[in-house]
Amino acid sequence: MTDKPEKIRCDACPVMCYIADGKIGACDRYANHGGDLVRLDPLTVLETSPDKLVPFMKDTDGSDWDGDLLQSEKAFITAVGAGTTYPDYKPAPFIVSQDIEGVDMVTVVTEGIFSYCGVKVKIDTDRHIGHEREVVLVDGEPIGHVMTSEYGSKMLSLGGVDHLTGGSKKEGRVTCDALLRLCNREPVEMQISDISLVVQAGQPPVINGEPEKLMRVGCGSATIGMFAKQWVDHVDEVVVVDDHITGVLSEHQAGKLLDVPPTGIKILGRRSTPGRYFRVAEPGTGWGGTDIDDPLTILGPFNAKIAWQGLRLLMVSTTGEQYAYFVLDADLKPQPADIPPALKLSAERIAENCEPSLCSVLFMAGAGGSLRAGVTENPVRLTKSVKDSLTYVSCGGAEAYIWPGGGITVMVDVMEMPTGSFGYVPTPALVAPIEFTLRKSDYAALGGHMEEIRNTADVLHADNRTLSHNQSQPHPHDHRHYRWKDKS
Repeated sequence: MTDKPEKIRCDACPVMCYIADGKIGACDRYANHGGDLVRLDPLTVLETSPDKLVPFMKDTDGSDWDGDLLQSEKAFITAVGAGTTYPDYKPAPFIVSQDIEGVDMVTVVTEGIFSYCGVKVKIDTDRHIGHEREVVLVDGEPIGHVMTSEYGSKMLSLGGVDHLTGGSKKEGRVTCDALLRLCNREPVEMQISDISLVVQAGQPPVINGEPEKLMRVGCGSATIGMFAKQWVDHVDEVVVVDDHITGVLSEHQAGKLLDVPPTGIKILGRRSTPGRYFRVAEPGTGWGGTDIDDPLTILGPFNAKIAWQGLRLLMVSTTGEQYAYFVLDADLKPQPADIPPALKLSAERIAENCEPSLCSVLFMAGAGGSLRAGVTENPVRLTKSVKDSLTYVSCGGAEAYIWPGGGITVMVDVMEMPTGSFGYVPTPALVAPIEFTLRKSDYAALGGHMEEIRNTADVLHADNRTLSHNQSQPHPHDHRHYRWKDKS
């Protein structure tokens, strides 16, 4: 009997670490245990209970799973903790089958090594976090850029192969670390020009040290339309301050239909259509996502031929967090006054109708050659099978959106995945779970590794990490995902 070598070589990624007994590899995922290469994280299995469905353990570190051995007919084997297909020609670590409602189904399970990957970040806030195309920095290194804003939200595109491998070693390392933390729902501090930003999936953004609370109810014009009836009997004029479209009640169509008379107000901005103004101020972290703290700075002189002494003016932001009430004096200048209860209530109602400000992180990657080769010897057939709705793609059991066009480009909300789903390799690249589920007959037709199929019951083990299936997510075994269901 020969002794096992003191060090063993790990072939789970291109780094090819030599790992001494009792030590772990550079990725923190594989270790040498008595001369055997072992995966450190447990294989994660989803349990479907007919009586109760509960969400994944979103607020834990993943250590409080119950460890119970599952009944195979309830189990979905995820790729979390499964291992990889590297060096590409190997079949996926787990190819399992089970009977689902009379249909023999196969799930191919692997952890993908993604060099072509990144995250899209949606930040629900009106606050300025940088102009479109501005570079996002972490530890002084560029990791992405600001994208086109969406309604009530700022957008970031972070990562990607150019940052992971196309820049300096430090840029790649910092980018990989930031992506890993974001995908595992940890906070990451960023810098965009002179703006400090902390992003964490499922949490409010922190902008220049201040946590955001609310996402705007709508632009200034939309806010006028929604709340005009609640203002019309209590005030003569309302201005809703917004970085994009500032609304003015008396000029707005809602005001016209409610017979609000002209007030002679002048807005220092670019008039779009009646009651709607662009660029009343520069973007910032003040009122309505502008750079102002005093709303009167966006007003010019009132028209003396139209305005009157005693005219009542409410100015409010799109989140209702800032509001001020004024009354015109004899010189037609707005003077601060105590806000009437009805108007204060309307500002509070705007805030009540705002959704919480949150950060959403969506992992996005291209499932390339190594992944597909782990499923079939003819990889293009897998791509066609996915596009033909014969194969369902999930990531850690969570539904993945498949982008149209060529290839298998997936996008998934990290909040819907089990905790600790993501790892890394120092190439650098992220490691993420991906599962392909399809009928056994369809798997054979696309040239799958049929000789590697095992029964699900043979894979289950007491050391598996078991989680309940997320109620908000469709189950990968649901026949409604598949085109053949319509023909059965």
